Amino acid sequence: MTLPERRTVARPRRSLPRLLGRLALGAFLLLAGISHLTFNREAFQAQVPSWVPLDTDTVVVLSGIAEIALGIALLVLHRWRIPVGWIVAAFFVAIFPGNVSQFVTATDSFGLNSDLSRGIRLAFQPLLVLWALWSTGAWRAWRTRVSAKP
Repeated sequence: MTLPERRTVARPRRSLPRLLGRLALGAFLLLAGISHLTFNREAFQAQVPSWVPLDTDTVVVLSGIAEIALGIALLVLHRWRIPVGWIVAAFFVAIFPGNVSQFVTATDSFGLNSDLSRGIRLAFQPLLVLWALWSTGAWRAWRTRVSAKP
C-alpha cells in the first residue's frame, strides 16, 4: 500500500521587506488606534463627516478599537496574515469617504489645515491599501490563485 500523495498549497514567499512592512503597518495602526482613544481624540472627532448617523465620539472610539485590533493582528497573526491583509485594506477603503469629506468640507483637523495637506492625505490613502496588500502577501496570493485557475 502506498500513502496518498499530499497536496500542498503554494504559500507566498516570505521576505524581510514584507515582514518589516507588515510590522511597521501594524505598529502604525496600533499607535493610531491608541491616539483615537487618548491624545488625539478631539482631532479625530472633527474628522467624522456630518452624514455619519452615529455620535462622533462613538465613531472615533469604534474606529480606534478597530485600528488597535488590526494593528495587533498584523503584528502577531503571522499565519493569518493574508486574510488580515485583505481586512486591513478594506478598512482603509471604508474610511476613505471620511477623508474625502474632510477635503470637500475643508475641515481643519489633525494638522490638515489646507487643501494641499488634505489632498496629500487623500493621495496617500490608496498607498495604505497597497501597503496592506503587499506587506501581508495578500496581493501575491490572489495573483497566484488567479493565474493557477484553468
